[in-house]
Parts: sequence; C-alpha cells; structure tokens
Amino acid sequence: MDLITKQAKYIFALPFAVFGLMHLMMADAMSGLVPAYLPGGVLWVYLTGVALIAASVAIIINKEAKLASFLLGVLMLVFAFTVHLAAVIGGDQMALGSFLKDTALAGAAFFYSSKVK
Repeated sequence: MDLITKQAKYIFALPFAVFGLMHLMMADAMSGLVPAYLPGGVLWVYLTGVALIAASVAIIINKEAKLASFLLGVLMLVFAFTVHLAAVIGGDQMALGSFLKDTALAGAAFFYSSKVK
C-alpha cells in the first residue's frame, strides 16, 4: 500500500468513528430522525453508532475491511434513502445536501471495498 493510499484510508475511516460517537452521545436528539415505521427509535441510533465505529476500526486496522466497507456503503444508502430522501420529498430542501453526501460516501465505501485485500 503506497503512502497516499494509507493516508486516504485514515481520512476516509476516521470521520465515521466521529459520526458513531456523535450517535452515541446525542442519541435522544437523533432518535427523531428514525423513520416512524421502525419501533425502538433510540435503539436504532445506538446500533448505528456502534456500527459506524466498528466499520471505522475494521478499516483502520485492516481486519475484515472489505466486508466492513461494503456494509458501510449499504448503511449509507439506507440513510440516504430512508432518512434524507424522505425529508427532501417531505419538503425539507436542506436535506438534499445530506442525501448527496451519504450517496457519495456509499460510493466511496463500495469503491474501497472493491480495492482492499
């Protein structure tokens, strides 16, 4: 792995750890974003936080990084289509940026998954 690729791995993975910590620290505030058809609101926020941290750690230590980054891409698409796109359709045009960010992150996660050994 060349130097740029090694650095890019950290640049990609570390924000997910921060996002995960934010989910754990602000679970009550974020529970309102969980789609109403899913019971257990705050539980999903905690589960998501743990999943984001686990994916970040797996990518950084290169243990099951291929699977972790693939599942991270799936999670980002779930966020994009169930939380952000639903908000855009509901009239919240500010959610469009989050939708586009999450789809881009999903693409990056799938790309990383295809390249890691």
